[in-house]
Amino acid sequence: MPPSLDATAPAPSPARLPLAFLVGRSAEGHWLAVETHGLGGGIFRTCRDALHYAAAETGRRPDAVRLASTTLALVP
Repeated sequence: MPPSLDATAPAPSPARLPLAFLVGRSAEGHWLAVETHGLGGGIFRTCRDALHYAAAETGRRPDAVRLASTTLALVP
């Protein structure tokens, strides 16, 4: 018998949600891969390098990596 859903259960913490990344350029022109929950990311020489990193971090899940339509920034 499948477990019942509990509407009062807390939402999963960001650390437990599947990783997803945005890849795009910073205002300075660097390529960035930014984790959508603010948990990680990096600066890369090329778009290909940023996409490769993001794909590897997400287990190459479909739709886990998207190209950004606006400039990105890494937040400390």
